[in-house]
Amino acid sequence: MDDTSDDRDPLGLISGGEGLITGTVVCAAVIAYAAGSVGSTGELCVAIFGTVFVYWLAHLHAVTVGLSVEHGHHPLVAVRLALARTWLVAGASVLPIAVLLLAELFGAGLRTAAWIALIATIVLLTAYSYLAGVRSGLGLGGRLASAAMGLAIGLLVALLKVLLH
Repeated sequence: MDDTSDDRDPLGLISGGEGLITGTVVCAAVIAYAAGSVGSTGELCVAIFGTVFVYWLAHLHAVTVGLSVEHGHHPLVAVRLALARTWLVAGASVLPIAVLLLAELFGAGLRTAAWIALIATIVLLTAYSYLAGVRSGLGLGGRLASAAMGLAIGLLVALLKVLLH
């Protein structure tokens, strides 16, 4: 990756797709695990964002080191480039947290709100994966196969929730 920005992807939503998927899977996993052990939706939101934030820091560090080693970038340049490339890992927590809070706002209890947010993450993973297939130029079969992989990952997390609780 060089220092120039891509005018077609100013926020890194295309180039940072792996971070978006990773962050969403981490959100889903936290919802699956923590929903049974926290006392409120607020605590679950903190658990989601806190966990995703730590994963993002680890990803940021890994990309920074990788850019420094692979391209010989000065660490400050590497951090700047890594921030642009990885912010979506943390940014992915916004939609699941918003769904969780909206579910509570509309009267859902913690358990129900957690299921709604988990289902939303499954839908997001499926949609992101489908859109990746579109962006890759795949035909309908390839797009559906890509979406099915995102769906399968989301369903595995839902299975984890069922097995844990």
